[in-house]
Amino acid sequence: MIDLLSYTCLCLGLFFWFWGTFPLLGHRSVLFKLHSLSVADTLGSMSIIVGLLLKIPSEWPLLVLGIISLAIWNTVLGYVLAYCSSSDDNHE
Repeated sequence: MIDLLSYTCLCLGLFFWFWGTFPLLGHRSVLFKLHSLSVADTLGSMSIIVGLLLKIPSEWPLLVLGIISLAIWNTVLGYVLAYCSSSDDNHE
C-alpha cells in the first residue's frame, strides 16, 4: 500500500512539472507565466519528495529539509524575479 501511495505521489509530481510548463507557451504576461511555473514546480517537487519520503523513510531528515528549502527558496526566488521584472517595466 505504501508503494502505491509513493508511486502516486511521484507521478503526481511529474504531472505538476509538465502542467506548469504549458502556460509558458501562451500569450499571457511574464508575471503570470512566472507564477504558474513556480507554483507548479513547487507543488511537483514537494510531491516527489513526499513520494521519496514514503519510499525511503530512513532519509526523513534530509527529505524534510528539502521540502522546507523548496517552500522557502521557490517562493523567495519568485518574488525577487517578479520584483526585478516589474521594476524594469517602470524604468522604460
